[in-house]
Amino acid sequence: MRVLFATAELAPLVRVGGLAYAAAGLTSELHRSGVDVTIVLPDYGTYDVALGPPQPLGMPPWVGITTFRRGATPEGVPLIAVTTPAIQRPHPYNDADGHGWPDNDFRFMAFSAAVARLTEELAPDVLHINDWHTGAALGFLTGPQPSVLTIHNLAYQGTTHAGWLTLLTHRPEAYEWYGGTNPLSGAIALADRVVAVSPNYATEIRRREHGAGLHDALSAKGDRLVGILNGIDGGWNPADDPDLTANYGPDDVSGKTEVRRALVSELGWPGEMSPLIAMVTRLTWQKGVDLALDVVEYLDRVPARMVVLGSGDRHLADRAHWVASARPQRLRFIEGFDEPLAHRLFGGADLLLMPSRFEPCGLAQMQAMTYGTIPIVTDVGGLRDTVIDADAHPETGTGFVAPHVTPTALIDGVHRAAKAWRSPSRRKEIQRRGMERDWSWRNPAQRQIELYRAVV
Repeated sequence: MRVLFATAELAPLVRVGGLAYAAAGLTSELHRSGVDVTIVLPDYGTYDVALGPPQPLGMPPWVGITTFRRGATPEGVPLIAVTTPAIQRPHPYNDADGHGWPDNDFRFMAFSAAVARLTEELAPDVLHINDWHTGAALGFLTGPQPSVLTIHNLAYQGTTHAGWLTLLTHRPEAYEWYGGTNPLSGAIALADRVVAVSPNYATEIRRREHGAGLHDALSAKGDRLVGILNGIDGGWNPADDPDLTANYGPDDVSGKTEVRRALVSELGWPGEMSPLIAMVTRLTWQKGVDLALDVVEYLDRVPARMVVLGSGDRHLADRAHWVASARPQRLRFIEGFDEPLAHRLFGGADLLLMPSRFEPCGLAQMQAMTYGTIPIVTDVGGLRDTVIDADAHPETGTGFVAPHVTPTALIDGVHRAAKAWRSPSRRKEIQRRGMERDWSWRNPAQRQIELYRAVV
């Protein structure tokens, strides 16, 4: 089976959020499973991977000169890097101040048109598109094409002005959105199957409160909307992680103590035995970073310490710096993206705090459990699908779930997790359950293959 997989991000070449890791993990597993998958990615001019010479791609005049180069990902998956006018930027979406590039509509409409053209030239069995950046590809085709759309985050839809409707060639009315154009709404209407990245998220987005205005369109898909939980790639494994000072596994977690000791020293804290809570996150309203910062002032009572690693919203970063300076004995904030440090945090922390207001799937909670770090999460999206509350389900629990997205509920979750952490036997049981679960891409990839067969 031949699959053309179009995405705006791909780890490790271009990574902003979970889309990058999901695209890389799924396509690598599909490739290992024998699927003839080719990735189509914008050539932002920022990644270094061996590519062949540019080849012309015939496009409508409004797009301008477009070329593509062939190569492969570090995992050996065939890759097509597309250059369209204005696509090359230092960041895929935002300028240095964190604001979206003003011509993002043109940039990704042009990329979507290039994906459509490649689809017609290569004639894959299935076109798999991801999020709004590639949503218009189905509208730029000259006719129907077996297709799958994956929604990684419904909050981002790429809405723009109505002028684009005159350039779409296949069912442009599907993209009309309150007098404008919505690439994601059109893709939902035209795709043969729509995939949400967790089963609970697939249920949530059919409801008004979580559907971001698209709940009716998603409900109308019926059983053609499915939820398939993301996985995490094999590079997240404490048994052989080179970023850790010691390795360990579910049968013997003693190495985690050494990793913890090294991490506490790296953070410049004394080695007191109180729970160490980590957050590895994008700094956004969605991720509840402001709620986590509200919790810091209560950590004296637990007691516990927290370290936050992340970048994003300037206001949240400034507030995190201020709280860390005001309460240095309870909070460390490291601004930026540092993957080796993320590995050390998952390996050395005792607890993970993930207070998301909504979470299509989430990766950090799965990565944390793989490393024996017990998650404290809110009861939303994929967090509900992956974390079992250890108080409500003592025999199967893998973490602690706050029933409401409020500081009070989160503080209660932290207290409950800290209590469990102080009981070595209970702590080890909760850790073992999370570490033994298969969080890989094997099962998700098999479900995607079944979906491809259904649409073909």
